[in-house]
Amino acid sequence: MSLKQGSHARTGVTVPASVANLGGGFDTLAVAVQLYLRVRIVDLQDDGGATLSVVRSTPPVSGGNAIERAYHLMARWTGLRAPSVFVEAESDIPMAAGLGSSAAAAVAGLRLFERVTQPFSEGLLLAAATSLEGHSDNAAAAIHGGLTSVVDRERDEPIALRWHWPRDLRFIIATPSVGLSTSKARAVLSDTLPRQDAVFNLQRVLSLVHALQSGEYGLLQEAVRDRWHQRTRAALVPQLAEVLALSDPEILGSFLSGAGPSVALVARRDFGRIEQLLASKYERANCPVTIRTLSVHEPADVAHETLASAHGGKL
Repeated sequence: MSLKQGSHARTGVTVPASVANLGGGFDTLAVAVQLYLRVRIVDLQDDGGATLSVVRSTPPVSGGNAIERAYHLMARWTGLRAPSVFVEAESDIPMAAGLGSSAAAAVAGLRLFERVTQPFSEGLLLAAATSLEGHSDNAAAAIHGGLTSVVDRERDEPIALRWHWPRDLRFIIATPSVGLSTSKARAVLSDTLPRQDAVFNLQRVLSLVHALQSGEYGLLQEAVRDRWHQRTRAALVPQLAEVLALSDPEILGSFLSGAGPSVALVARRDFGRIEQLLASKYERANCPVTIRTLSVHEPADVAHETLASAHGGKL
């Protein structure tokens, strides 16, 4: 149902952050987490202008942004008559941190266009987000929630597959106070990959999906190992090697989150102690960092996300 002029008060969308790759699942796997971008419509003009303007954002964002670009793209793709929309945005997702902030913004713009026009298939939404992002993994998690894998297709919409993520597993995520753009992190990657490294990652991605579906957590440490991108990006990510080398019986796996510089650990208990252990690695290197323990976001969590907001503090 379309949103009518005058009914826009406090209408908006909430979109989760995401942790992508999970080691060797480069551009394939992502998990939505309980860290959110919230966008609220504050004014709507039924003028057929088909534009969106962010009138206030927290934190401030200068120039054009992915929310606006996504709304405008959907207007071009569909040709539907759409109003001029004015919104306020508030994000807990750090930018340039490897937590899917740009994908969340793109999905927010697409969902807002839906709100003021008509529903669209999730395949079309994912295709639009992918055209903006250049890859579909974070967008799939932001749209569907939970753990997703993607299949990009040359002449058709990408496909998102949903997998079970065990509710007792959480992420402890360290985000150094240095941004890293996805384009810079991708620029250091080689265009070719040795066969043995390709096989290495394929074996572990399948092992990872199996471990999560079966609850065989003892496989996770090996299953999140990678030879495709983490070694190459280590020079861009403070303390990556040191964090990946952390050994603790409660750490089930560790890997670079997306393109970085955030690094994620997986655990199911003793989160506070692991946070301190992780923070100590950055303190010794005199590297300011934010540590968050995050649960996975499932679709039903949107209504309750204000009660499940993650904590995080500067060190």
